[in-house]
Amino acid sequence: MVGILATALGAGIGFGVAAVGVPVILGAAGFTATGIAAGSVAAKMMSAAAVANGGGVAAGSAVAVLQSVGAAGLSAATQSGIAAAGAALFALI
Repeated sequence: MVGILATALGAGIGFGVAAVGVPVILGAAGFTATGIAAGSVAAKMMSAAAVANGGGVAAGSAVAVLQSVGAAGLSAATQSGIAAAGAALFALI
């Protein structure tokens, strides 16, 4: 019974981090729904990526993926994966 409760607790915490924590952290870093915030960590990352890539940010790069998540949030599949990882971690405890 304790294992089931720990697994459920882990899933809940994992889902909470995925649904709430990740978007909050990305927003604070400057990856927002309206684009990358000027003067932010995200802007510095974007600048470095553009310089390294000859003036543009490559599709699929870390900056592009983080901005996509910052703008649209995590997909349901990703949220489920994080919840499953949380459940597995708590089941081990």
